[in-house]
Amino acid sequence: MRVLVIGAGQMGAGIAQVLAAKGHEVLLNDVDEARIRRGIDGIAKRLDRDVEKGKLSAEQRGEILTHIDPRPHFRDLDIHLAIEAATERLDLKLELFRDLDRNTPPEAIIASNTSSISITTLGAATAKPDRVIGMHFMNPVPVMKLVEIIRGIATSDATYAHVRDLALGLDKTPVEVRDFPGFISNRVLLPMINEAVYALYEGVASVEAIDTVMKLGMNHPMGPLALADFIGLDTCLAIMNVLYDGFGDSKYRPCPLLKQFVAAGWYGKKSGRGFYDYTAALPVPAAAPNGAYAPASAAR
Repeated sequence: MRVLVIGAGQMGAGIAQVLAAKGHEVLLNDVDEARIRRGIDGIAKRLDRDVEKGKLSAEQRGEILTHIDPRPHFRDLDIHLAIEAATERLDLKLELFRDLDRNTPPEAIIASNTSSISITTLGAATAKPDRVIGMHFMNPVPVMKLVEIIRGIATSDATYAHVRDLALGLDKTPVEVRDFPGFISNRVLLPMINEAVYALYEGVASVEAIDTVMKLGMNHPMGPLALADFIGLDTCLAIMNVLYDGFGDSKYRPCPLLKQFVAAGWYGKKSGRGFYDYTAALPVPAAAPNGAYAPASAAR
Protein backbone atom coordinates (compact mmCIF):
# COMPACT_ATOMS: atom_id res chain seq x y z
CA MET A 1 0.00 0.00 0.00
CA ARG A 2 1.17 3.54 -0.75
CA VAL A 3 0.65 5.80 2.27
CA LEU A 4 1.25 9.50 2.82
CA VAL A 5 2.20 10.44 6.40
CA ILE A 6 1.83 14.14 7.18
CA GLY A 7 4.12 15.30 9.98
CA ALA A 8 7.66 14.01 10.44
CA GLY A 9 7.81 14.62 14.19
CA GLN A 10 7.83 12.00 16.90
CA MET A 11 4.42 10.53 16.03
CA GLY A 12 4.54 10.85 12.25
CA ALA A 13 8.03 9.39 11.98
CA GLY A 14 7.01 6.52 14.25
CA ILE A 15 3.96 5.79 12.09
CA ALA A 16 6.13 5.92 8.95
CA GLN A 17 8.58 3.48 10.54
CA VAL A 18 6.00 0.82 11.44
CA LEU A 19 4.39 1.08 7.99
CA ALA A 20 7.72 0.77 6.20
CA ALA A 21 8.71 -2.17 8.40
CA LYS A 22 5.72 -4.07 6.97
CA GLY A 23 6.64 -3.25 3.39
CA HIS A 24 4.28 -0.33 2.75
CA GLU A 25 5.56 2.49 0.55
CA VAL A 26 5.61 5.63 2.69
CA LEU A 27 5.72 9.24 1.56
CA LEU A 28 6.76 11.38 4.55
CA ASN A 29 5.60 15.00 4.46
CA ASP A 30 6.22 18.09 6.57
CA VAL A 31 6.42 21.84 6.13
CA ASP A 32 10.00 21.70 4.81
CA GLU A 33 12.63 19.19 3.74
CA ALA A 34 14.79 19.84 6.81
CA ARG A 35 12.04 18.57 9.12
CA ILE A 36 11.44 15.57 6.90
CA ARG A 37 15.17 14.76 6.96
CA ARG A 38 15.23 15.03 10.77
CA GLY A 39 12.32 12.61 10.90
CA ILE A 40 14.05 10.09 8.63
CA ASP A 41 17.32 10.48 10.56
CA GLY A 42 15.43 9.72 13.78
CA ILE A 43 13.99 6.56 12.23
CA ALA A 44 17.49 5.51 11.12
CA LYS A 45 18.85 5.99 14.65
CA ARG A 46 16.04 3.88 16.15
CA LEU A 47 16.70 1.16 13.61
CA ASP A 48 20.43 1.32 14.38
CA ARG A 49 19.62 0.60 18.03
CA ASP A 50 17.51 -2.37 16.97
CA VAL A 51 20.41 -3.70 14.92
CA GLU A 52 22.76 -3.30 17.91
CA LYS A 53 20.30 -5.23 20.08
CA GLY A 54 19.97 -8.01 17.53
CA LYS A 55 16.30 -7.27 16.79
CA LEU A 56 17.04 -6.44 13.15
CA SER A 57 19.73 -7.29 10.65
CA ALA A 58 21.60 -4.55 8.83
CA GLU A 59 19.88 -5.69 5.63
CA GLN A 60 16.44 -5.35 7.22
CA ARG A 61 17.33 -1.87 8.45
CA GLY A 62 18.32 -0.81 4.96
CA GLU A 63 15.18 -2.29 3.43
CA ILE A 64 12.90 -0.42 5.84
CA LEU A 65 14.57 2.89 5.00
CA THR A 66 14.20 2.26 1.26
CA HIS A 67 10.41 2.22 1.78
CA ILE A 68 10.38 5.83 3.12
CA ASP A 69 10.66 8.75 0.73
CA PRO A 70 10.50 12.48 1.50
CA ARG A 71 7.44 14.27 0.14
CA PRO A 72 7.65 18.05 0.64
CA HIS A 73 4.48 18.87 -1.35
CA PHE A 74 0.90 17.66 -1.88
CA ARG A 75 0.91 17.40 -5.69
CA ASP A 76 0.17 14.20 -7.63
CA LEU A 77 -0.77 12.17 -4.58
CA ASP A 78 -1.35 8.73 -6.05
CA ILE A 79 -1.93 7.09 -2.67
CA HIS A 80 -4.32 4.67 -1.00
CA LEU A 81 -4.23 6.27 2.45
CA ALA A 82 -3.13 9.52 4.08
CA ILE A 83 -2.42 9.65 7.82
CA GLU A 84 -2.28 13.15 9.28
CA ALA A 85 -0.01 13.49 12.33
CA ALA A 86 0.35 17.27 12.54
CA THR A 87 0.20 19.54 15.58
CA GLU A 88 -2.99 19.21 17.65
CA ARG A 89 -4.66 22.36 16.27
CA LEU A 90 -8.10 22.26 14.70
CA ASP A 91 -7.42 25.11 12.24
CA LEU A 92 -4.27 23.41 10.95
CA LYS A 93 -5.93 20.01 10.62
CA LEU A 94 -8.93 21.46 8.78
CA GLU A 95 -6.61 23.15 6.29
CA LEU A 96 -4.70 19.90 5.77
CA PHE A 97 -7.89 17.89 5.27
CA ARG A 98 -9.15 20.34 2.66
CA ASP A 99 -5.81 20.09 0.83
CA LEU A 100 -5.85 16.30 1.04
CA ASP A 101 -9.41 16.19 -0.25
CA ARG A 102 -8.37 18.19 -3.32
CA ASN A 103 -5.17 16.25 -3.96
CA THR A 104 -5.97 12.59 -3.30
CA PRO A 105 -7.89 10.08 -5.44
CA PRO A 106 -11.62 9.85 -4.60
CA GLU A 107 -11.15 6.33 -3.23
CA ALA A 108 -8.27 7.29 -0.90
CA ILE A 109 -8.91 7.16 2.86
CA ILE A 110 -7.89 10.17 4.95
CA ALA A 111 -7.05 9.31 8.56
CA SER A 112 -6.04 11.51 11.47
CA ASN A 113 -3.75 10.62 14.35
CA THR A 114 -5.49 13.29 16.43
CA SER A 115 -5.67 12.51 20.12
CA SER A 116 -8.83 14.52 20.81
CA ILE A 117 -10.27 16.48 17.85
CA SER A 118 -13.60 15.45 16.32
CA ILE A 119 -13.33 13.14 13.31
CA THR A 120 -16.83 14.24 12.27
CA THR A 121 -15.63 17.84 12.10
CA LEU A 122 -12.56 16.88 10.05
CA GLY A 123 -14.67 14.74 7.71
CA ALA A 124 -17.10 17.61 7.13
CA ALA A 125 -14.22 19.65 5.67
CA THR A 126 -13.99 17.13 2.79
CA ALA A 127 -16.21 15.90 -0.01
CA LYS A 128 -15.86 12.31 1.20
CA PRO A 129 -16.60 12.19 4.95
CA ASP A 130 -17.38 8.47 4.59
CA ARG A 131 -13.66 7.92 3.92
CA VAL A 132 -12.40 9.96 6.89
CA ILE A 133 -11.46 8.18 10.12
CA GLY A 134 -9.36 8.52 13.26
CA MET A 135 -6.29 6.31 13.60
CA HIS A 136 -4.79 7.29 16.96
CA PHE A 137 -1.44 5.60 17.56
CA MET A 138 0.22 5.65 20.97
CA ASN A 139 3.70 7.03 21.68
CA PRO A 140 6.28 5.59 21.03
CA VAL A 141 4.59 4.13 17.96
CA PRO A 142 7.06 1.28 17.25
CA VAL A 143 6.59 -0.03 20.82
CA MET A 144 2.98 0.63 21.84
CA LYS A 145 0.39 -1.88 20.64
CA LEU A 146 -2.83 0.15 20.85
CA VAL A 147 -4.47 1.99 17.97
CA GLU A 148 -7.73 3.79 18.77
CA ILE A 149 -9.90 3.76 15.66
CA ILE A 150 -12.48 6.53 15.78
CA ARG A 151 -15.47 6.57 13.48
CA GLY A 152 -16.97 9.93 12.61
CA ILE A 153 -20.72 10.07 12.19
CA ALA A 154 -20.33 9.56 8.42
CA THR A 155 -17.45 7.05 8.41
CA SER A 156 -18.42 3.99 6.36
CA ASP A 157 -18.13 0.38 7.47
CA ALA A 158 -15.75 -0.28 4.58
CA THR A 159 -13.41 2.51 5.71
CA TYR A 160 -13.44 1.22 9.27
CA ALA A 161 -12.75 -2.37 8.16
CA HIS A 162 -9.86 -1.27 5.94
CA VAL A 163 -8.15 0.72 8.70
CA ARG A 164 -8.81 -1.99 11.31
CA ASP A 165 -7.19 -4.59 9.04
CA LEU A 166 -4.23 -2.31 8.40
CA ALA A 167 -3.69 -1.90 12.15
CA LEU A 168 -3.80 -5.68 12.61
CA GLY A 169 -1.28 -6.03 9.80
CA LEU A 170 1.05 -3.68 11.68
CA ASP A 171 0.84 -6.03 14.71
CA LYS A 172 -1.22 -3.45 16.59
CA THR A 173 -4.40 -3.96 18.60
CA PRO A 174 -7.22 -1.83 17.13
CA VAL A 175 -10.00 -0.66 19.43
CA GLU A 176 -13.16 0.96 18.00
CA VAL A 177 -14.19 4.17 19.75
CA ARG A 178 -17.04 6.61 19.16
CA ASP A 179 -16.35 10.20 18.21
CA PHE A 180 -16.52 12.12 21.50
CA PRO A 181 -13.95 14.62 22.82
CA GLY A 182 -10.76 12.86 23.90
CA PHE A 183 -12.11 9.49 22.73
CA ILE A 184 -11.21 6.96 25.47
CA SER A 185 -7.45 7.25 25.99
CA ASN A 186 -7.25 10.98 26.61
CA ARG A 187 -10.68 11.36 28.15
CA VAL A 188 -9.37 9.15 30.97
CA LEU A 189 -5.64 9.98 30.95
CA LEU A 190 -5.56 13.77 30.63
CA PRO A 191 -7.95 14.57 33.51
CA MET A 192 -5.71 12.39 35.70
CA ILE A 193 -2.65 14.36 34.58
CA ASN A 194 -4.52 17.65 35.05
CA GLU A 195 -5.50 16.60 38.59
CA ALA A 196 -1.86 15.78 39.35
CA VAL A 197 -0.92 19.30 38.18
CA TYR A 198 -3.64 20.71 40.46
CA ALA A 199 -2.18 18.74 43.39
CA LEU A 200 1.18 20.34 42.69
CA TYR A 201 -0.39 23.78 42.16
CA GLU A 202 -2.22 23.57 45.49
CA GLY A 203 0.93 22.52 47.35
CA VAL A 204 -0.39 19.06 48.28
CA ALA A 205 2.91 17.39 47.42
CA SER A 206 6.08 17.79 45.38
CA VAL A 207 6.60 16.66 41.78
CA GLU A 208 8.62 13.67 42.93
CA ALA A 209 6.10 12.72 45.63
CA ILE A 210 3.12 12.84 43.26
CA ASP A 211 4.87 10.68 40.67
CA THR A 212 6.14 8.24 43.30
CA VAL A 213 2.65 7.73 44.74
CA MET A 214 1.25 6.87 41.32
CA LYS A 215 4.16 4.60 40.38
CA LEU A 216 4.43 2.65 43.62
CA GLY A 217 0.84 2.93 44.81
CA MET A 218 -0.99 2.43 41.50
CA ASN A 219 1.71 0.47 39.65
CA HIS A 220 1.92 3.01 36.84
CA PRO A 221 5.18 2.66 34.87
CA MET A 222 5.59 6.46 34.83
CA GLY A 223 4.25 9.17 37.11
CA PRO A 224 1.63 11.56 35.66
CA LEU A 225 3.88 14.63 35.74
CA ALA A 226 6.77 12.82 34.05
CA LEU A 227 4.28 11.46 31.52
CA ALA A 228 2.96 14.97 30.87
CA ASP A 229 6.51 16.11 30.14
CA PHE A 230 6.93 13.17 27.76
CA ILE A 231 3.67 13.92 25.92
CA GLY A 232 4.40 17.66 25.82
CA LEU A 233 2.66 20.13 28.12
CA ASP A 234 1.44 22.12 25.12
CA THR A 235 -0.24 18.97 23.79
CA CYS A 236 -1.71 18.22 27.23
CA LEU A 237 -3.16 21.74 27.41
CA ALA A 238 -4.57 21.50 23.88
CA ILE A 239 -6.35 18.24 24.74
CA MET A 240 -7.71 19.62 28.02
CA ASN A 241 -9.09 22.60 26.11
CA VAL A 242 -10.82 20.24 23.67
CA LEU A 243 -12.37 18.34 26.58
CA TYR A 244 -13.40 21.53 28.37
CA ASP A 245 -14.90 23.10 25.25
CA GLY A 246 -16.47 19.86 24.04
CA PHE A 247 -18.23 18.89 27.27
CA GLY A 248 -18.66 22.29 28.90
CA ASP A 249 -17.96 20.66 32.26
CA SER A 250 -15.76 22.40 34.85
CA LYS A 251 -14.10 19.11 35.78
CA TYR A 252 -12.11 19.44 32.54
CA ARG A 253 -10.86 22.97 33.25
CA PRO A 254 -7.10 23.09 32.61
CA CYS A 255 -5.05 23.82 35.72
CA PRO A 256 -3.71 27.41 35.75
CA LEU A 257 -0.22 26.05 36.41
CA LEU A 258 -0.34 23.95 33.24
CA LYS A 259 -1.37 27.05 31.29
CA GLN A 260 1.44 29.05 32.89
CA PHE A 261 4.08 26.47 31.99
CA VAL A 262 2.96 26.43 28.38
CA ALA A 263 2.93 30.24 28.25
CA ALA A 264 6.53 30.17 29.50
CA GLY A 265 7.57 27.74 26.77
CA TRP A 266 8.17 24.95 29.31
CA TYR A 267 6.75 22.10 27.26
CA GLY A 268 8.53 19.22 28.94
CA LYS A 269 11.17 16.92 27.54
CA LYS A 270 11.19 18.43 24.05
CA SER A 271 11.98 21.93 25.37
CA GLY A 272 14.38 20.80 28.11
CA ARG A 273 12.14 21.86 30.97
CA GLY A 274 8.70 21.02 32.27
CA PHE A 275 7.93 19.52 35.65
CA TYR A 276 11.40 18.03 35.37
CA ASP A 277 14.70 19.55 34.26
CA TYR A 278 16.06 17.64 31.24
CA THR A 279 19.26 19.67 30.94
CA ALA A 280 20.74 17.69 33.84
CA ALA A 281 22.52 14.35 33.33
CA LEU A 282 19.40 12.65 34.70
CA PRO A 283 15.94 14.25 34.83
CA VAL A 284 15.31 15.86 38.22
CA PRO A 285 12.25 17.80 39.48
CA ALA A 286 12.53 21.36 38.20
CA ALA A 287 12.94 24.10 40.76
CA ALA A 288 9.68 25.94 41.38
CA PRO A 289 9.53 29.69 40.78
CA ASN A 290 10.14 31.47 44.09
CA GLY A 291 10.52 28.08 45.78
CA ALA A 292 6.85 27.07 45.52
CA TYR A 293 4.12 26.78 42.91
CA ALA A 294 1.26 27.99 45.09
CA PRO A 295 0.09 28.04 48.68
CA ALA A 296 -1.79 24.97 49.86
CA SER A 297 -4.95 27.05 50.08
CA ALA A 298 -4.93 27.95 46.36
CA ALA A 299 -8.47 27.87 45.03
CA ARG A 300 -9.64 26.41 41.75
